[in-house]
Amino acid sequence: MFRKILIANRGEIAVRIIRACKDLGIESIAIYSQADSKSLHVKMADYAYKLSDDPIGGYLDIDLIIKIAKESGAEAIHPGYGFLSENANFARKVQESGIVWIGPNDKVIANMGDKNVARALMKQNGIPIVPGTDPLNDKTLQEIAEIAKVMGYPVIFKASAGGGGKGIRVVEREEDLSESFEACKREAKAFFGNDDVFMEKCITNPRHIEFQILADSYGNVIHLGERDCSIQRRHQKLIEIAPSPSIDEGLRKKMGAVAIAAAKAVDYVNAGTVEFLLDEYNQFYFMEMNTRIQVEHGITEEITGLDLVVRQIRIAGGEILELEQKDIVFQGYAIEARINAEDTSSDFAPNPGKITTYYPALGPSVRVDSCIYKDYEIPSFYDSMVAKLIVRATSYDLAVRKLSRALSEFTIRGVKTTIPFLQKICDDSIFKKGFFDTSYIPTNLPHLIPQEQKDEVDEVAIISAILALKSAEGK
Repeated sequence: MFRKILIANRGEIAVRIIRACKDLGIESIAIYSQADSKSLHVKMADYAYKLSDDPIGGYLDIDLIIKIAKESGAEAIHPGYGFLSENANFARKVQESGIVWIGPNDKVIANMGDKNVARALMKQNGIPIVPGTDPLNDKTLQEIAEIAKVMGYPVIFKASAGGGGKGIRVVEREEDLSESFEACKREAKAFFGNDDVFMEKCITNPRHIEFQILADSYGNVIHLGERDCSIQRRHQKLIEIAPSPSIDEGLRKKMGAVAIAAAKAVDYVNAGTVEFLLDEYNQFYFMEMNTRIQVEHGITEEITGLDLVVRQIRIAGGEILELEQKDIVFQGYAIEARINAEDTSSDFAPNPGKITTYYPALGPSVRVDSCIYKDYEIPSFYDSMVAKLIVRATSYDLAVRKLSRALSEFTIRGVKTTIPFLQKICDDSIFKKGFFDTSYIPTNLPHLIPQEQKDEVDEVAIISAILALKSAEGK
């Protein structure tokens, strides 16, 4: 087993990896920007090394991170999610430096990171894929329009190197084709440094279902069930559920077998996720493979009792996966709600700032993965997610009730958060029934936006009353 692991990330996922290292008796090495100097992951790690004053650039500086890893005596690097976690060049350079990469090798990352290569590999191995094209950048707009007409609207443009909901444009009619194509290329270039864009037939209002995979270096591959990620806004996940409340055991076994076949097709090693689109007729299609730990991995941990980050480390250390598919037993339902520092009344604009009050939810089978604390200043440079609230119960209905209760107890003040918005979802009859698809948020958004946040209103009222009293005393 490793003695020291460098965590090439920040925030909540860095904290999560540090905890896994402590559980295994491994020393953790944090890296941080000046903006993150007071971050929880810096406080918790055994060692911490400053990158630079650049809030973003340091976390993307491959050579600097490897240099710090060598100087600090790290034997392995865990990339977490985001930043360089799916950067094949980073994985290759780490491996070439003699440091262990905790994840699949650079070839797998490169193949699965290129959506066109991934689609071709899946098709060659009999994995169902959504009808689509190769990159269209060398095509004229007229040629693209002809392809879209044959494919049938709606269609969807996707960045070949995309991920995380970026570089995606749905096109409902030919008049919007040109603008959407150019916008998708610009976003692809900005986020991924690659403006290659391809087109797929848009599966209308599908369910977004992903399967968690574990694979070792000896050919053993299992799945840990599915997560339903259909509750999303602008392709960004908000709530995830394991297992899906709308999938029966027969479909679960069928999709799970295909997910394992997809992993084996690319010689996958470590933890990964195979994502599918599931239509109204229960036909499913490969969408992509995420070659890293997922934000929502915690709900799979809750229903299986397995620590996925610990498993990642152990597999990277050369251990054999002693589990077989028959050993995986699911216990109840788990739901994760992502809590973001955002102003829902202003189109979910990020709302960084100082946290003046912080009381996370507690109780049986309630878990909070977070990187914030009272008086912490949320930086404006990073993703707005500040906490993940995870609950588990014996049934979906009870899990929804527990999530609603936990959200009502969760108190964050000083910044606006999505907690009231998430509470509205829990109270919604469609969500309670468990039969929803990716159109749920766009369709129901108007009545899910809270009119006002009660705790903020009460605070304003209290402050106003105090000021009025002082004013009256001074007269």
